[in-house]
Amino acid sequence: MGQLNIKDAAIIAKLRHLAERRSTSVTDVLRQMVEREVANDEARIAAKLAAIREITRGSAALFPPGSTSDHSDLYDENGLPK
Repeated sequence: MGQLNIKDAAIIAKLRHLAERRSTSVTDVLRQMVEREVANDEARIAAKLAAIREITRGSAALFPPGSTSDHSDLYDENGLPK
């Protein structure tokens, strides 16, 4: 596995401070932070998808039963208007 080279002295100091406070390594502090951020991102994405699905369900109710998006009667075999 490759190495990560952090050149921001303030970030390094904060990471070391957190690691010391938690009696763990800097690597473990970074691992915990990354895992938390990944989980937060996944939760945000899941919430957005749930909202989109709810909007889709609500909009589907606005169309009459049996209606489709088939418009083959309007276009020829090349996709051009008849």
